[in-house]
Amino acid sequence: MLAAYLRKTGWKRFCVMVIGNVFVGMGLGLFKMSSMGNAPYDGMNMAISAVTGVYYPTFQVLMNIALFVVQLAAGRKFIGIGTIVNAVFLGYIGMFFYNLFGVLCGWPETFAVRLLTVGIGVVVVSLGLSMYQQSDVGVAPYDSLALILDRRLPKVPYFWCRMLTDCTCALICFLFGGIIGIGTVATMFGFGPVIHFFDSHLTKKILGTDK
Repeated sequence: MLAAYLRKTGWKRFCVMVIGNVFVGMGLGLFKMSSMGNAPYDGMNMAISAVTGVYYPTFQVLMNIALFVVQLAAGRKFIGIGTIVNAVFLGYIGMFFYNLFGVLCGWPETFAVRLLTVGIGVVVVSLGLSMYQQSDVGVAPYDSLALILDRRLPKVPYFWCRMLTDCTCALICFLFGGIIGIGTVATMFGFGPVIHFFDSHLTKKILGTDK
């Protein structure tokens, strides 16, 4: 069944989706290393998991299950194998790279290095989000929220929809005592435009959908 699905969707799209998720996890690891605030959705999950005592990757899976109900009701178009890969494995990929970078590079201490880490994280996560969303083989429940809004509000650009969902998560993160820092602000206002840049100048060209 899986082989038939992959033949139908195409191995190229599947591979781009997987690589995209690896980049997203890598970027999330960088955000966590910087200690300057995480991406809004992940920061929200980290804050709530710290309060509830549930291991962060496990809590992320539970939150994705809850949001999947919304996706199932309003955005079935965005459900696919990419939904499962991102929702189940992304938290663990992020923790893997966080620990790996800590061993290989050490923890950034100076403000300049931490700020550079945030900047790299924004670019890496945006590239990953562009790749796995444009592959059109399913996106995570949270990422589908902005796409659902974009589809239902055609006059509103995607990056405004993304900013709305990210700002909401940042507010919840703050209310649960999470870290709201430069990294959080950078992702709230940076993901949408940078994702759009990669969509137009890289990912669509790789997938051959830029025509």
